[in-house]
Amino acid sequence: MLIDIKNANICQKEGIIVLNNVNFKVEEGEFIYIIGRVGSGKSTLLKTLYFDRDVYEADTAVVLNHSLVGLKKKYIPRLRRQMGIIFQDFQLLSDRTVYENLRFVLKATGWKEKKKIDKRINDVLIDVGMINKKDKYPHELSGGEQQHIAIARALLNHPKIIIADEPTANLDPETAENVINLLRLATQSGTAVVMSTHNIPLLSKHPGIVYQCKDSELKEITGDYNKLQEEEAELSRTTASSTVDYGAREDL
Repeated sequence: MLIDIKNANICQKEGIIVLNNVNFKVEEGEFIYIIGRVGSGKSTLLKTLYFDRDVYEADTAVVLNHSLVGLKKKYIPRLRRQMGIIFQDFQLLSDRTVYENLRFVLKATGWKEKKKIDKRINDVLIDVGMINKKDKYPHELSGGEQQHIAIARALLNHPKIIIADEPTANLDPETAENVINLLRLATQSGTAVVMSTHNIPLLSKHPGIVYQCKDSELKEITGDYNKLQEEEAELSRTTASSTVDYGAREDL
């Protein structure tokens, strides 16, 4: 098992619990959606999975065979090398070409031989259909193209887990479809994908395991996703009309 969490409290910071008694597991090759409205805890959960948030209370909280409770910081870089992380804002280095962005990651994770580096970069760029963009800078790419490069970056080290935070946000439907197809393709080699999304129609079109963050809980759900879409839309309308100032707090 790649991730095994039982009865854990997921915190934004110590003492501020956003999800109670979380039970969550991930096996090789699984495709898992995390859904829920803004502020429900999706991002905090993902940050916990890639070691950017601490776990203070849990019966079990293990990721890649390491307990999250009391995890020593020195182990985090090695563990993250076994992951691919796709951020909502891409986080590409603006002053480097696509090739240089990908080479930076490989060099930082211990790759030394130029021939092997070049081959791996070419392989992933071919996989995501971006080989002709190798010498472009991020500002020369569309949002969809930048997301494809972010996926290529996540695939570089043959990760055991890919964690993707809203990878289809702000993409047109065709590009979003391509992004999901690329992520699903990764599961065929045993890589697990855990992605947050607001795009409820994806759940029916590209089936996977679905967890919902709601009312400070994380629950696995099945059933009528059309009804779920209506509920999420209503929650969003309610949130938008409330007086809560989300700009003054972190997006959970």
